[in-house]
Amino acid sequence: MKYIYDMHQMMLKNNIILVYEGEFTQEITKSVLAMAERNMDSIGEESGIKRKVFNVMVECLQNIVKHGEEYISGEKQINTAIFMIGKHKDSYIITSGNPIRNDLVENLREKLDMINSLDKEGLKSLYKDIIKSGTGLTEKGGAGLGFVDMARKSGQKLEYGFEPLKGDHSFFSLKTTVPRG
Repeated sequence: MKYIYDMHQMMLKNNIILVYEGEFTQEITKSVLAMAERNMDSIGEESGIKRKVFNVMVECLQNIVKHGEEYISGEKQINTAIFMIGKHKDSYIITSGNPIRNDLVENLREKLDMINSLDKEGLKSLYKDIIKSGTGLTEKGGAGLGFVDMARKSGQKLEYGFEPLKGDHSFFSLKTTVPRG
């Protein structure tokens, strides 16, 4: 039972205010968003910050629902992801992670690096170009706007990583920092 205490201490140390790990559906996404919104309301967060955080959360959660992959670990087929939000004195940290196919890793890395290379005006221009042209539309309905919008709303670089899983999948982790002022 000590692991529960250890996990609680780790969450306190890292200022984690919400964690969900498991299968993500549209209904679960709505519930997670509602819980986070109630949490920010209860602490009296200002509406402009709340709006930015909420926007980044929506994009993260939609990314998991649309692009998360099932993978096989041992004998089990696993369809699980994680979403966390932490509140610090000067920022909110929104983190998500989900399995993706290895053949998608390099393209995603290039897209994120390109987004991270742009300044505010470059992001605005890219956003408009994607909307006008419809380029990047995937079979799952994404056009790549989510990552661009997250970078625009946060005003920060998107941090990411890929951890190899067994078989033909990797675990994609994404961290977005939204300043509180």
